[in-house]
Amino acid sequence: MKVVIALGGNALLRRGEAMTSGVQTENARRAAAAVAAVAASHEVVVTHGNGPQVGLLALQSEAYVNGPSVPLDVLGAESGGMIGYLLDRELTGLLPDRSVVTLLTQTVVDPNDPAFGRPSKPIGPVYPKASGLLLARKRGWTMGPDGTGVRRVVASPAPLAIVELQAIRILMDHNVLVICTGGGGVPVALLPDLRLQGVEAVVDKDAASSLLARELGADALLLLTDVDRVYTDWPRARCAVDRIAVGELERHRFAEGSMGPKVAAACAFARGGGTAMIGALDMATDVLQGRAGTTVLPG
Repeated sequence: MKVVIALGGNALLRRGEAMTSGVQTENARRAAAAVAAVAASHEVVVTHGNGPQVGLLALQSEAYVNGPSVPLDVLGAESGGMIGYLLDRELTGLLPDRSVVTLLTQTVVDPNDPAFGRPSKPIGPVYPKASGLLLARKRGWTMGPDGTGVRRVVASPAPLAIVELQAIRILMDHNVLVICTGGGGVPVALLPDLRLQGVEAVVDKDAASSLLARELGADALLLLTDVDRVYTDWPRARCAVDRIAVGELERHRFAEGSMGPKVAAACAFARGGGTAMIGALDMATDVLQGRAGTTVLPG
């Protein structure tokens, strides 16, 4: 079975953890073990988020006062290389008979996407509300609520195409486990002369993973995160969802900054005839087999 595994931000940094190299290495080891368990029996492509990491790189960029800050697309490329390296290194050790490749991936977006007028993609750390809003005024950032604090939000245009799609297909045809579309891919716009131009944004990883899975003709899209399944009426009733048809799931509303993008990505994939699953990273094989998590069925 061909499976696209989308690792959430918790793959390298769980909520509340320090953003140190040691912590991220240990979490990469944990994520790689989950991926390797699935890859033992299936053809796998891995994607991953980059929200905390690209936010940290943005903060580091702001510290450079002798020139303009580094654009978000360049920071996205940096984070993709860093996270890909950590996952690649661990997977290579776990799958000695399998080639593993990290591919820097570009994602085409529309520079006129309305999302540029509605920043919604959270990046970086969570700040206490007062200090976060002060930082926003100082640096010209937009902040959004995150729990009891606030977090920087940036534009998140819809992914339209994966530039390196053909390269990914070729690698898969040669039994290579590909790590790609890191952080949703580096956002680029297609110019009239067919050149690519970087865009100041961060593409949603789940939306890009769903697009990639559909373009690859994957059998399953596995969205792994830090919750065990989808819950409707969260956080009041917390009604657990085990198996659900895409039409039924689309009737419910979910928070934009957390479960909403995962549900939207799962529904987009299921509408194309595939089966999507959402569940906990450490339960990856059980989620794929329907013994845990939420399974979204075409309907």
